[in-house]
Amino acid sequence: MENLLMSHPAVLEAAVIAIPDPKWTERPLACVVFKPGKNATPEELRQHLSGTFIKWQLPDRFEFLDAIPRTSTGKFWKMKLRERFARAQVSDSPAAAGSTRAKA
Repeated sequence: MENLLMSHPAVLEAAVIAIPDPKWTERPLACVVFKPGKNATPEELRQHLSGTFIKWQLPDRFEFLDAIPRTSTGKFWKMKLRERFARAQVSDSPAAAGSTRAKA
């Protein structure tokens, strides 16, 4: 899913993590960094993913970040992302989700 997100023309980097969900135990959350001067909506990104993934596999939320935290070896530091977003509640309405831009 991360590679497909990063193939979108507006996306520079993307990391997908599992976050707690009261109904399904876990759901995917996509953390996205845009290329300079580019932008996309959560619905555009879902549409981009929908050719490969079925609806229930698509992220309910997208978080738009300035940078994705990295380990000392340069890999995405997903543990830091999980710690940051673990308490976040997934919205019941996918259209309302993922409209914030946060700093990593």
